[in-house]
Amino acid sequence: MIRLAAFDVDGTLTDGGIYLDGEAGEWKRFDVQDGMGLSRLARSGVVLAFISGRYSPVTERRARELGISHCVNGVKEKLPVLRELAEKLGISREEVAFVGDDVNDLPCISWAGLGIAVQNALPEVREAADMTTLRSGGAGAVREAAEYILARNESEGA
Repeated sequence: MIRLAAFDVDGTLTDGGIYLDGEAGEWKRFDVQDGMGLSRLARSGVVLAFISGRYSPVTERRARELGISHCVNGVKEKLPVLRELAEKLGISREEVAFVGDDVNDLPCISWAGLGIAVQNALPEVREAADMTTLRSGGAGAVREAAEYILARNESEGA
């Protein structure tokens, strides 16, 4: 059973595009259906986390909007963050899912009990993952991963 689902942000929750206005403004596009998938996961009792290698106030805002209290932004190495969070929550690695798209996500995808790559992930990330979504990051991949986790948990009697 998956009890903790952690997500990369840029390229996973978004299409990887970052829009900067030359001042201090930044925009990212998030998929509403992905947000619903995350909400459904949270309602089922799965703890959610965003772990991003790039600091962004936009990421923090999206986490707040979705009620995700575990948002770690701007970390070079994601695996120590994921391991510490799982340990703090008393969750084994077999009960952790991680969803990502790039080489900095590989350690988390390999460590987690369920490693998921989005369709547009780099080939080595897709190869390391237990499953690859049919949809790309920012275009329904997170919803697909969420529904997979929900169905898996239900089949395991969660």
